[in-house]
Amino acid sequence: MTIWVLLLRGVNVGGTGRLPMADLRALLGRLGCTQVETYIQSGNAVFRSDRAAGDLAAAVGAAIAAELGFRPAVILREAGQIAAALAANPFPQGAENPKSVHFFFLAEPARGADIGALDALAARSEAFHLTDAVFYLFAPEGVGHSALADRAPRVLGVPVTARNLRTVAALDDMARRLAATEA
Repeated sequence: MTIWVLLLRGVNVGGTGRLPMADLRALLGRLGCTQVETYIQSGNAVFRSDRAAGDLAAAVGAAIAAELGFRPAVILREAGQIAAALAANPFPQGAENPKSVHFFFLAEPARGADIGALDALAARSEAFHLTDAVFYLFAPEGVGHSALADRAPRVLGVPVTARNLRTVAALDDMARRLAATEA
């Protein structure tokens, strides 16, 4: 069975997309996922499943829509992909302040992204790096004050969901611990 990391966009943010993590764990269990663990309240889960990524993502989105009346963007990554994204972080200086580095996980490569527009949005203190799977943002003044963090999803032109370095590291740790157990 594959170890998956689930990242939902727009869950439990600003009073919309309410999804208690106990409900998410139960929903994933009903979809045949095992050893389900969630992390904080923003739609993060680590679990095992033998379903293919596309099928599993569609099933999760449909189940949330049917049971809760909204459909968040669903991004799935294999545990190894989370570890690779973490290892490829181009902003090691963010280790001192893990909330200054954000990983915007892309649903698909952002081939049409306007790099010039991203550059124009970046504050002097900010830096970014785009790969086929992740848009990395270093925002030492905080993402809450960043025009780039706010507008990057539209400029990238593909569904994304962002997590800070601390959260990505925690999800990677959860996936590694799960890998160390039997299925």
